[in-house]
Amino acid sequence: MEKESLLREGERIDDLQIKGYEIIQHPGRFCFGMDAVLLSSFAKVKKGERALDLGTGTGILPILLAAKNDGEHYTGLEIQQESADMARRSVAYNGLQSKIDIVTGDMKEAAHLFGAASFEVITTNPPYMLGGHGLENKSEALYIARHEALCTLDDILRESSKVLKVKGRFYMVHRPFRLPEIFSKMCAWGIEPKEMRLVYPFKDKEPNMVLVGGIKGGNPRMKAGPPLIVYESEGKYTDEVMRIHHG
Repeated sequence: MEKESLLREGERIDDLQIKGYEIIQHPGRFCFGMDAVLLSSFAKVKKGERALDLGTGTGILPILLAAKNDGEHYTGLEIQQESADMARRSVAYNGLQSKIDIVTGDMKEAAHLFGAASFEVITTNPPYMLGGHGLENKSEALYIARHEALCTLDDILRESSKVLKVKGRFYMVHRPFRLPEIFSKMCAWGIEPKEMRLVYPFKDKEPNMVLVGGIKGGNPRMKAGPPLIVYESEGKYTDEVMRIHHG
């Protein structure tokens, strides 16, 4: 597929620096960040397993997960038609149509769309901000991606609990300030928190992200992994983040 026929106005193709994969993005909408990259290595999809990414945006997580894991199949669910369209074109451009499906739909209806107990793994990089919290974005696409305008944490966990198989795994990246709510709601929806890692931009700064893993119907016992430091110094990634970047 030729790049020229692939792109719409304002779009670009970015190198993912793993397995030669690339992704279509639009700077005016929502471009993936470090959170998606870190989640793609925190999450594990084993041979024969099927994974669902809730709110996949332009498909970054399914593409990176396919690059880093031996899972059988990956599905991305995205409510915004334009983002889903970009994701499908990226999947086709990378020749991953047999491994990845992109579905346009509302994550609040995931169980209706896919059926109960249909996935071993769920990943999600959800909107971090509450409806009226933080600076409002002028772009509707950016606002939806960053704020709980179309779905809440409860919506995500309710649907995840339904579509996960028993002992299925849930992986999410979020903000540390919402950790008490995250843990209590995971437990309320039957997804037992099992692991977490706090992510620090620099070793002497406060954490600005948290990676959380849970198991549907799991036993109570959680472990906290070592701090994940993103930058060694300004503009220089740590060795661990470099390894994560390149799979």
